[in-house]
Amino acid sequence: MPPWQLGPLARKVLSSVGSSCREYSLQRVCKALASGSFSQRRRKKRKVRKESARTKLVQPDSRRIQSFESIVERDAFFRFLTKTKEFLAKQPEQILQLDDAGKLHRELGFPRGRKVTRSIERHPAIFRLYRHTDGKMWFGFTALMDDLLREEREIMDSMEKARVDTVRKLLMMSAKKRIPMSKINHCRLLFGIPDDFRDRVLKYPEHFRVVHEDGKRILELVRWDPALAVSALEADFVLDEERVRRAFAFPVAHATSLNLGKEGTRKLNMLNTLPLVSPYSDASDLKLWSPEAEKRRVSVLHELLSLTLEKRASIHHIVEFKEEFALTKHTYQMLLKQPRAFYLAGTEMNWTVFLKEAYKDGELSEKDPQVLFNEKLYRYGSMRQCPPELISTDDEDGVSAYD
Repeated sequence: MPPWQLGPLARKVLSSVGSSCREYSLQRVCKALASGSFSQRRRKKRKVRKESARTKLVQPDSRRIQSFESIVERDAFFRFLTKTKEFLAKQPEQILQLDDAGKLHRELGFPRGRKVTRSIERHPAIFRLYRHTDGKMWFGFTALMDDLLREEREIMDSMEKARVDTVRKLLMMSAKKRIPMSKINHCRLLFGIPDDFRDRVLKYPEHFRVVHEDGKRILELVRWDPALAVSALEADFVLDEERVRRAFAFPVAHATSLNLGKEGTRKLNMLNTLPLVSPYSDASDLKLWSPEAEKRRVSVLHELLSLTLEKRASIHHIVEFKEEFALTKHTYQMLLKQPRAFYLAGTEMNWTVFLKEAYKDGELSEKDPQVLFNEKLYRYGSMRQCPPELISTDDEDGVSAYD
């Protein structure tokens, strides 16, 4: 090894020995460098990374419910399929040039810096790659997926009345009986609301009013409906009062100092739990940190989850309605205090909350038609190759119907 390739410390050692020993010393220094026992610079101590909220799991191993955690993992696996299906369906001919797709990692839901083709090829029954007559690579839906999209549109049409009632209930829970349409659109898949809901609401002037404010389109409630102002929790209370009493806990501060015993403390806490505050009640007079205000926030989140298709929502969905539903920055801690009613899965920074009573043995007790459709879509999305009987001539030839 030439001396100019040695580090400054090694050169200093060589310069300190006599010329007669320099050749021998050079051999020893090179040997030490090769074996790794001679460090050119002082090694820095490795910093032990602390577990961050991004990676730290909400639940310890002893309290993890794997069926809920698996649903979160499933969502992550099908993120590309779900987001790309929505994005591609809105394109004029439901096709996209591959070069353009590679720049849309956020819109299509594939990891930044990765090739989009890897994600496309994971779902051969849903997406197909082909070379267009312009010589460039494009991708679009398979014939099977075209059929599935038609089936989904039929479901959307048949469930329109139910979705209208869902939006009405969301507006009735909101502080000012109005929600920006952009927020509803952002969370529409959560409630099974169709992508053209902005046009559909115009068919119901007796329920909705669209106003323009600061460049935003805001959906307002036209008329209050007492029949809809009954929460799922209130309906359950009529059927099974004891179960609802057990589901929530709002412990009385310093209750242990009263020396009531275990049973006495339990009864006192149950008295404090009820009556729960209806999510459809007027909260304008409630003090932000009062017990009544917290009870209402718990009721609002319970009702919000009850209105979703799968009785669950992520932190991103809940934060979207923070202002409308008067939620606080302590929502995460508030939910953790109600482990009998809610289960939080995922990590502390990216969690999903489940309504436990809606599940039995890890499965939804009642499944909306849209949920059944989504499960079918995931089954096809899991196929490693498209079954031959489902391949059309266009798919087989790799030629677009738009050539």
